[in-house]
Amino acid sequence: QLLSLRRQIAALNDALEASEKKDQEAQDRIKDLGSRLNAALARQVQELKRYRSDFFGRLRELLKGRKDIRVEGDRFVFQSEVLFPSGSADMNVDGLAALDDLATAIVELERSIPSEINWTLQVDGHTDVRPISSSAFPSNWHLSTARAISVVRYLISRGVTPTRLIAAGHGEFNPLDPGTSEYALRRNRRIELKLTNR
Repeated sequence: QLLSLRRQIAALNDALEASEKKDQEAQDRIKDLGSRLNAALARQVQELKRYRSDFFGRLRELLKGRKDIRVEGDRFVFQSEVLFPSGSADMNVDGLAALDDLATAIVELERSIPSEINWTLQVDGHTDVRPISSSAFPSNWHLSTARAISVVRYLISRGVTPTRLIAAGHGEFNPLDPGTSEYALRRNRRIELKLTNR
């Protein structure tokens, strides 16, 4: 019986060692795959940065001379007044013209970015701190989101692929300027566009 138990223990030890070896091999494979995935993602991010730079350069060229449209960091910013009447999510004529240029640039961008880069254009709506309360927009959240959706819907109507667009509303909670002057309030009422990876 003792000999049989020793054999069983030896067999269990062998099985345990084999299992530990397989586990170590699996861990090594996971590390290798993780490293390769991180390298591939880093390459995609770098490529997207290059396309973002080209895209923003093209937009700057299309919209040059307009003081109400500007670049803030990695975002393209339209003042709300360019696109919408006060308290509305229905675009005005000037806004439609500006978005036509934007849609042209996005469609060109779609053709040039390789399909393996999973990118999106995020459209963010922002309001100032003054509260709104109407039947159409019970809060600034509603207004900022409706405006972002209006921009996205218009871009889709001009040929931009819907899966490349994201609409988000921030209400008054992401101000560029914390002040309460008319200038500060105007800066905070905006639509921002950001080219990013999904």
